[in-house]
Amino acid sequence: MNRFVLMPLAMMATVFSSPAVSAPAQIGPAATSLRVGNSTVIALRDMLNIVPNDGSVFGKDVGSKQVAAALSEAGAPTDRITLGVDALFVRQSGRNVLIDTGLGPKAGGALMASLAKAGVKPDAISDILITHSHGDHVGGLVTATGARAFPKAAIHMSAAEWVWMQQKGDPALVAAISARMKTFQIGATVLPGIVAVGIAGHTPGHVAFQIGTGGSRLLDIGDLAHSAILSLGHPAWIIGYDTDGLAGRKSREAWLARLAASGERVFAPHFPFPGIGRIKRQGGAYAWQPDVRGID
Repeated sequence: MNRFVLMPLAMMATVFSSPAVSAPAQIGPAATSLRVGNSTVIALRDMLNIVPNDGSVFGKDVGSKQVAAALSEAGAPTDRITLGVDALFVRQSGRNVLIDTGLGPKAGGALMASLAKAGVKPDAISDILITHSHGDHVGGLVTATGARAFPKAAIHMSAAEWVWMQQKGDPALVAAISARMKTFQIGATVLPGIVAVGIAGHTPGHVAFQIGTGGSRLLDIGDLAHSAILSLGHPAWIIGYDTDGLAGRKSREAWLARLAASGERVFAPHFPFPGIGRIKRQGGAYAWQPDVRGID
């Protein structure tokens, strides 16, 4: 149950340890841009992921009734959790960088159409940075026929994550990208102005990417948090997508406190599109504050 496949209805069940079957839903392309220091950053929409509220993914330790109560309080449907599946493009001097690639064309993902809306062609991508190797982040590395989707791009993944992907991932996908893979150590400056920040618990080599420096920066949080309602409102709840639920909870609680204190703007690929905003304290937990100031 740990093979990485690119099939829409079975993807989450096979990629993650949870038995829940999610239903990725097609949605139209979208591209939303902003400036981060000297870089142009563009949020790119791929798909939606509809997760059933059956207690196997969200709130594994508290059950579906408590999850339903939290969803109801937020005015959301109580039988399901809707997550975005999005990616981030960064245009630097001399580089066109894509962070994660969504579910991919086999699942009907809109990433390529979103890139087209942003005026970016696949062969213009010079580098792809991968937060982790779950299928909703690496599926778009290949076309529907299994060829590399971004033929000129170097692919960057943490060394620990690449080892895990070679052990647990789809062999065809691993074979397709191996020749372009460049690994890095967690904490490294992967590209100029982009640092890989380790976030433990989700997968063995899961990272976030810090883009920019000083007062002009953006943190792509990867899968630190999945639901703007549940992950923020109840960060202590165990999530089935984490390979180590207790370590994931520890990371989530520590990082949310840090981000709320700093006020740093983040990109959350599973939050409502465009997934750009800030984490705010709300009572004993947190809330999502979209922040699109300065966004085109």
